[in-house]
Amino acid sequence: MSPHLERLIKLQHLDIRIAEARQTIAAHPQRVAEVDARLAEARAQVDAAKKRLADNQEARRTLEKETSLYQGRLSKFRDQQSAVKTNREYQALGHEIETAQHDLGAVEEKVIEQMVDADQIVADLKQAEAALAVAQKAIEAEKAEIARDISATEVSLAQSLESRAALVKELEPRLMTLFEAVARARKGVAISSATRDGLCSVCHVRLRPQVFQQVRTNNEIIQCDSCQRILYYVPPPPPVEHPIVRT
Repeated sequence: MSPHLERLIKLQHLDIRIAEARQTIAAHPQRVAEVDARLAEARAQVDAAKKRLADNQEARRTLEKETSLYQGRLSKFRDQQSAVKTNREYQALGHEIETAQHDLGAVEEKVIEQMVDADQIVADLKQAEAALAVAQKAIEAEKAEIARDISATEVSLAQSLESRAALVKELEPRLMTLFEAVARARKGVAISSATRDGLCSVCHVRLRPQVFQQVRTNNEIIQCDSCQRILYYVPPPPPVEHPIVRT
């Protein structure tokens, strides 16, 4: 293979590696943000359960105050009933006592409902806290893995940039100019292999037979007539010879 063509192929591979590394580094903040969002969601579940429990406790305290109020009324009405002198007054107070007992019973039922709800909320809170603990551990490990990945990518990027700079010095300026012009026009891909049936492997246009024969030699800088990418050819591997088994 022509040394010029070989260098251009290496340059293309380096550029692809550099672009992928830069993309990975650019995506790092988003990856961290997505991990943090999952942790925030787990924390929000805990906070929501705590809020429900606090609301339940506040409602229960309010109901208990109402219970005390009705109990006080009942006590007062019973004291008054024992001191009345007429049957009419006695019956009137009896009606008040009956109403207060009914109201007290309704409030006490609500207190029981709040207590039952509190048991469920406490169970939900414990489950949310357990899920948060698991999420924190998993997310810490994931963030550490992301950090290692970014660190390795940054090292790889620096090495690729260094290798590219050294390779560019070995390339003829005219070839470098050609490579960069095609790369700009073709989304960073300036090199394409020719398939064994004579197609450009990127734009899939069939090469003219004479052009294909020239490309197969890998001795010249030849561009695809359609996409203008620089072409090269990878010959098929030699057939595998199987030993003859004599019987």
